[in-house]
Amino acid sequence: MNFIEYPDREVMFLDLANKIAGQLRTALDTEGRASFCVPGGTTPGPVFDTLSAVSLDWERVDVLLNDERWVPESSERSNTALLKRRLLTGKATNAHLVPLYRDVPTPEEGLTDLMPAIEATLPLNVLLLGMGTDMHTASLFPGADQLELGLSDAAPTLLAMRAPGAPEPRITLSAKALKTAISTHILITGPEKREALERAQKLDEMQAPVSAFLSQATVHWAM
Repeated sequence: MNFIEYPDREVMFLDLANKIAGQLRTALDTEGRASFCVPGGTTPGPVFDTLSAVSLDWERVDVLLNDERWVPESSERSNTALLKRRLLTGKATNAHLVPLYRDVPTPEEGLTDLMPAIEATLPLNVLLLGMGTDMHTASLFPGADQLELGLSDAAPTLLAMRAPGAPEPRITLSAKALKTAISTHILITGPEKREALERAQKLDEMQAPVSAFLSQATVHWAM
């Protein structure tokens, strides 16, 4: 694990956005197309704000979420809606959003339709993950109903996931799919998450799912 401690969050957000922009630009130059897999939640918002102002050939960038709550975009809990407000705006308006939600009652009913477009983005060029204080990442929660499968080498690209700490059903990329990334970044803030990260390094993946990614990741932290 590569760990970078920043003097403050503003510096961290700007530096991380610049790193990601450079990695996407390299992928576009060498491969002609780039895939960028991102978390929901509010923490990465400032990174998205900076990236949305960067001059890239965004039409050739596929943007997809690590995971999504099974709620429509009209819900305040929708990661897709948040992503459209913070990243897919400005110069990044023309990026190609690969959906992770269908208007059907359960994620299980949406998996078949969603899977092909997600699989077409693999291997991922740039992966940005978050982490909860419970050491979950994406929707790979400790205690989740399909966590063992989601962490296994036999996992499909996408899984439905339900967990005690998650109010709604979720859909998530599996660890196997996420670990295809050429560049992996984990973004965390505050003392609680730093302590959780330190604990995760001493626990197995079922107890601390984020630990499945630490060996290949650069972790970015600021108070």
